[in-house]
Amino acid sequence: MNASRLMSAAVALTVTLGLAGCGSGGGGGTLPAGTSAVTPVRPVGVQDPAEVPDGANAGPASCDPRASLRPAATQPRPGQMPAGSTMAQILHRGRLIVGVDQNSYRFGFRDPLTGELTGFDVDVAREVARAIFGDPSKIQFRATNSASRIPSLQDGTVDIVVQTMTMNCERWQKVNFSTEYFTAGQRILVRRGSPVRGIADLGGQKVCSAIGSTSIRNVAAAPAKPLPVGVPDWTDCLVMLQQNQVAAVSTDDSILAGLAAQDPNAVVVGPRFSDEPYGIGINREATDLVRFVNGVLAQLRADGTWTRLYTRWLTALGPAPQPPTARYRD
Repeated sequence: MNASRLMSAAVALTVTLGLAGCGSGGGGGTLPAGTSAVTPVRPVGVQDPAEVPDGANAGPASCDPRASLRPAATQPRPGQMPAGSTMAQILHRGRLIVGVDQNSYRFGFRDPLTGELTGFDVDVAREVARAIFGDPSKIQFRATNSASRIPSLQDGTVDIVVQTMTMNCERWQKVNFSTEYFTAGQRILVRRGSPVRGIADLGGQKVCSAIGSTSIRNVAAAPAKPLPVGVPDWTDCLVMLQQNQVAAVSTDDSILAGLAAQDPNAVVVGPRFSDEPYGIGINREATDLVRFVNGVLAQLRADGTWTRLYTRWLTALGPAPQPPTARYRD
């Protein structure tokens, strides 16, 4: 068995044996009304979410969720951050603190062979650390789940969150974001052989998503009226699908592809029914860090690093596309 197959098998075994039971930290998060928060091994009970409002894109009508702050004209050199800046404080501390996932295969996951957090998002975070320190290892990862990402930015537990985090106008009211660094869309994961071919086929059926995600909002608001089931982590959803507790899992296709890679009996189906631009989350007060991170992302797009990271982690999603184009509001 080659190394790639060995890793996939090890990840699949870890998930099947109950990695989902080990929450990735955090808590809180508000479920859409009528949505159950469950533990995968218990019976699932949900209510009809027909009256759940879709707040995923709430915010000013003029909001462009992809538009961030323009980088400074000159990007500081590693190890030479402007005095008094957020980056200088991080440099003085000696490490960048980053919220990442440990349950999204290929984006942020704990390698079962080494125990290290790794993936596309993890490597993007390391590039930010490289730009501050000149050393990508000057970083401390804190495993967070969907519900704890925004609180961890607001209370300063982490400097940035790099965790398949969709930018939308509602979230812009709570935190800042970088420019878009990855584009995804929501789809459906089902057991192989299922007659379900999309969200429209799931009326009245239980669909699993993570608490605190835009995905669970989108499921609750779907015209077919599926029954959303909320759990802390995406691997919890995979276990529930394996145990026939839900008919489907729904989130971004990028995350679903990682779940499908861990279980040969699961398959991604249907077209995208949402637009999910990923941004790096940053505290609202740290506008200098936003501009700095956007300068890092601009460099990653220009020098081929973004494409190299995509090729390393995400070729199962298809050939490397062009990196998302940066949009600025100033």
